[in-house]
Amino acid sequence: MTHGTTRPGGWLRRRLRRVAVWGAGLLVLAAAAGFGYETIARQSDSEHHKAPGRLVDVGGHRLHLHCTGAGAPTVVLEAGLAESSASWEVIQRRLSAGNRVCSYDRAGYAWSDDGPSQGTAEHAAGELRTMLVAAGEAGPYVLVGHSYGGNAIRVFADRWRNLTAGLVLIDVTDETAVEALQISRPLMAVHFTAYQVAARLGLLRLMGDAFVPAEATAAARRHAVVVYGSGSMAAARAEAWAGVDSAAQVRATVRPRAWGDLPVVVISAAGQPAAVTEQARALAALSTRGRLVVATTKDHYVQHGQPDLVLDAIREVASAHGRR
Repeated sequence: MTHGTTRPGGWLRRRLRRVAVWGAGLLVLAAAAGFGYETIARQSDSEHHKAPGRLVDVGGHRLHLHCTGAGAPTVVLEAGLAESSASWEVIQRRLSAGNRVCSYDRAGYAWSDDGPSQGTAEHAAGELRTMLVAAGEAGPYVLVGHSYGGNAIRVFADRWRNLTAGLVLIDVTDETAVEALQISRPLMAVHFTAYQVAARLGLLRLMGDAFVPAEATAAARRHAVVVYGSGSMAAARAEAWAGVDSAAQVRATVRPRAWGDLPVVVISAAGQPAAVTEQARALAALSTRGRLVVATTKDHYVQHGQPDLVLDAIREVASAHGRR
């Protein structure tokens, strides 16, 4: 090679490498700035985003419990995956006029402390019972579960039938769909990790509307930095990863007439495949007093899309318990 000549393309490659190095450096600086901003901003969250309820010790960590109203039996609201007590804002407010109503956050979510990272339905059911007893909230309870939350309350009802006054299951996770759970598990893990990183770098705080789910309630939007923060996303990832184990725990509770004459209403969103509707019908048939209601809304969050239907179902189950 003749001295003083340049290999074709060499200058361009060096230029691109230089741009890449500068770009990476700027990204690192931006991430560091975002991390610092979020760290400082979090220090005032306890003042600006106060927990609406109280923290109850369940053995080494505390769960956030929000109870309102009066009247027996007490209604307990169990949120779905990546959601919190704030997702029940409308239902709890309207139901509290004539009932004692409690919503709460599973370990790691929203205002609750981090806990053992098992993430299974069985673990959640055990902590729910411990929390209610420690808080002095007397049973039996009408247990209301949405989506993944249905797993926890179904295990609860199986373990502590004497503490269960009835069940309302809203578009709950199908425990027989094992293959779908196995396929979705790594995808959801990546999804929640991405949101966790975004929250930790302050992007949720800066651009909340871009990160908050469309179906979020007003309370969830108001407290988005807590409700959908990095802690909540880590908890959601753990539950998603444990989804197959949770499904197995729920399947272990299924047997003919497993719920005897327990009042049960199963609510399914409209437009579901026939197989999904039949699975919901079979779920209702686990009780001699169970029935399936198909909503007119296609919204998976039936409690948001058709709140009156959910309220009527809860009141029906609560009243039926009183007539047993």
